[in-house]
Amino acid sequence: MNVSDLKALAQKIRTQIAKSVVGQSDTAELMLVSLFCGGHILLEGPPGTAKTLLAQCFAASVGLEFGRIQFTPDLLPGDIVGTSQFNFQTSNFVVHRGPIFCELLLADEINRTPPKTQAALLEAMQERKVTLDGATHRLSDRFFVIATENPLEQQGTYPLPEAQLDRFLFKHCLLYPSEVEEREIVKSLGATVRMPDPAALGIVPVVDQPTLTAAVALVAETKLADEIVAYVTRLIRATRNSPDIATGASPRSGAMLAAAARAHAALDGRDYVIPDDVKVLALPALRHRVILSPAAEIDGRKVDDIIKGLVDSTEAPR
Repeated sequence: MNVSDLKALAQKIRTQIAKSVVGQSDTAELMLVSLFCGGHILLEGPPGTAKTLLAQCFAASVGLEFGRIQFTPDLLPGDIVGTSQFNFQTSNFVVHRGPIFCELLLADEINRTPPKTQAALLEAMQERKVTLDGATHRLSDRFFVIATENPLEQQGTYPLPEAQLDRFLFKHCLLYPSEVEEREIVKSLGATVRMPDPAALGIVPVVDQPTLTAAVALVAETKLADEIVAYVTRLIRATRNSPDIATGASPRSGAMLAAAARAHAALDGRDYVIPDDVKVLALPALRHRVILSPAAEIDGRKVDDIIKGLVDSTEAPR
């Protein structure tokens, strides 16, 4: 496989998703980058903006084993990772695996459950394994989390802990569709109130496991020049030196941004990273990793505006 093959493969996946989801091309692009560099993505938006449908259609198009957890206020960690139950016939404990044992996990409305339950995902997202009753269980190498959440100002939501936010490669904010797109949504999906089934819409897997493995290996080999490494480092450190930011981005975020830039370059048909790959991904890669200073909050500053300003003011290699 080469970068041209990967670019063509990505277009096939986009075509499958477009069969059911109108617009949201930027969301699909970030999901592709996440898949091929091994990251996780958090989608934030108001109800009804196709967050769940996007995840289902994406899983169907790439042929990954799909699992879903509907996060609720009474959800417990055992409902996610599983439990050990005593079998009276054999007098032994039997492990019953939870829904986290899949390849693509949809953590739906993740901020509607308390932090104790949210923390059940920490080990799985970082190390792709689960510890259950003292035993370690490996997850798939392709384990990929697509989490959705509603804005915090809505009722019944809990903030995600900083440690969990830092494990997401991207946080992407979905917007309402344009008027033209919304007319198309009403026209194509207005026959029933039920969520459409991806299979019924003609979505079929266009990627097999060997191809996906080869694509991930190709992305990892994409050239990252020393000048780009220095640029990413300057950008990350700029978040820690800004007077508008109380807590800057972690060192892990720099490594994640570099990996994402590699994937973005490969999806664009290049075997090398350019500064624009970093610039276009900086906002979704950093907006959830920084905490505004009290002064910036009082002034009504927005995280997105501050990140964009840092990107514009940080010198990029030519």
